Amino acid sequence: MTVNVAVLGATGAVGQRFIQLLAEHPQFTLTDVTASAASAGNVYAEAAHWRLSTPLPPSAAELPVVETDPAAVSDDVELIFSALPSGVASRIEPAFAEAGYIVSSNASNDRMAPDVPLVIPEVNPSHLGLLDVQRDARGTTGAILKNPNCSTITMVPTLAAVRGAGLERVHVVTLQAVSGAGYGGVSSMAILYNVIPHISGEGSKMESESCKLLGTLDGDEVVEHPMTVSASTNRVPTIDGHLETVFIETAEQLDEASTAAAMDLFPTAELHSSPDPVIAVLDAMDRPQPRLDRMRGGGMQVTVGGISGTQTGMMYNCLAHNTIRGAAGASILNGELLLQSGYL
Repeated sequence: MTVNVAVLGATGAVGQRFIQLLAEHPQFTLTDVTASAASAGNVYAEAAHWRLSTPLPPSAAELPVVETDPAAVSDDVELIFSALPSGVASRIEPAFAEAGYIVSSNASNDRMAPDVPLVIPEVNPSHLGLLDVQRDARGTTGAILKNPNCSTITMVPTLAAVRGAGLERVHVVTLQAVSGAGYGGVSSMAILYNVIPHISGEGSKMESESCKLLGTLDGDEVVEHPMTVSASTNRVPTIDGHLETVFIETAEQLDEASTAAAMDLFPTAELHSSPDPVIAVLDAMDRPQPRLDRMRGGGMQVTVGGISGTQTGMMYNCLAHNTIRGAAGASILNGELLLQSGYL
């Protein structure tokens, strides 16, 4: 028994990653794909301009592309995965929720809305309770669930692993792959032999989303974690995999051994797409590296290395695949949590 699902914005970079990851998923059956009016009416193989290194799944190739409208999606679809850009998602996703669908979305809009759960299943599954708050507040039978930004989701599991020591301050510098900006997001003339030391809006997302994710669900609201987060975000000429250098200050003193042990023992969510271990801790100071480590755990694992002490706390490097763990895979993992929790 599987759940029928649809992907909104299925022809774009993240949409294609959804199609790839859903092809052999044991719990979800892809039945519907949507795109712009210009693509609607074609079969997916003609509309998608497939760009991933693996072949287009035959099960998706002949699916008809329909417009991104609740009326165009099959009645037997139970779960919507959204790969829409935020500007479009802010208008379209609420329409699907009003039509009774649950939307597991990668789009950045409304991640910080008080009644929208922002979830990493290994970190804060209890925040799923906001779905009931959202339905009551908005008068809908459907609902919207968000996964965080691709750079946030790389760092936050490592913070969750050591939060028992009392996180006070976090400073992070990111080295983010070009695929995070979409296929046409950064021109080759801008990024080749270059580093761009600012990604608009990215730092503020890391700073706010991290505190919500590590917060506590108290009744009908999330009380955010009181730590402060400062982020410098940078685009570098790698294809996939966001590498981040994280500096943490905690109320209780940590050392290299206790930090590594806490991350190594951080528990899986025991869902199909949740890796075990969630965090792979490497001894080498020159790891992780995007070329070598981005596909650990099928792209869903966070890899950590270079753990060392500083004058004020601890530092380490962490890496995750930004379009798998950081985008489509995160939304699918949230869908698995929805199913496990009885929302589907």
